[in-house]
Amino acid sequence: MQIGVDSFGAIISDPVTGIALSPSQRMQNLLEEIVLADQVGLDVFGIGEHHRSEFVDSAPVVILGAAATRTNDIRLSSAVTVLSAADPVRVFQEFATLDLISQGRAEIVAGRGSSVEAFPLFGFDLDDYDSLFAEKLDLLLKIRENTHVHWTGKHRPPLTGQVVYPRPLQDPLPIWVGVGGTPASFVRAGTLGLPLMVAIIGGEPKRFRPLIELYREAGRRAGHSAEKLIVGLHAIGFLGNTTQEAADDFYPEYAHTLTEIGKERGWPPATRS
Repeated sequence: MQIGVDSFGAIISDPVTGIALSPSQRMQNLLEEIVLADQVGLDVFGIGEHHRSEFVDSAPVVILGAAATRTNDIRLSSAVTVLSAADPVRVFQEFATLDLISQGRAEIVAGRGSSVEAFPLFGFDLDDYDSLFAEKLDLLLKIRENTHVHWTGKHRPPLTGQVVYPRPLQDPLPIWVGVGGTPASFVRAGTLGLPLMVAIIGGEPKRFRPLIELYREAGRRAGHSAEKLIVGLHAIGFLGNTTQEAADDFYPEYAHTLTEIGKERGWPPATRS
């Protein structure tokens, strides 16, 4: 088993004191966190992708590239890359470059994105949410398999044998599928035989067990070995000296953040329970 940390680089004001770090200071702290994670022996550090004022992670590969030059062993991942609103050619090039800089420590977790700001920002229709992801994941995998790419789709001009460079040090470059709670997403990852990263943003982790079994069954039906069907869990967490201390320290900012985002998403206000 591997264990690591994912971060969105939050710069939300402390709801108790009103104090907020500057984006510059938060970025420096984030890089120091990745260095520390490497020093203490964690396996992986992931950077999310959001296009909101509360976070500094709109360009995760740039952050991971900076971290690659200051770390030695820790794997560097996205958490997640919003592939639906990106160009798979550029995504592959960026992570292949990161892989070269880091000497083979890059990973992609590709997802549709639980935050939807990227779609209007980059000119995509939210109604195409799933078809964009399915098509772009197909292209990303084609690029991983072939230097000269032949591909045709609906949402992007075709590729007719163009070459995609650089090629990563790792062969193949690890590509995970990041999923929320949609059963079809679990089935897609299993059918493709790709490792699965389950984003548990809220709720009890145990409710994802049937969906993970759905993933494994889809993989078995598609002929993939059990060893290939790797499962990762991304869940919100906080550490303290005691359970009560951790909960007391974490709750104010957690409740503030989830409640504010919930106003946009239709969630009820976050409560202590």
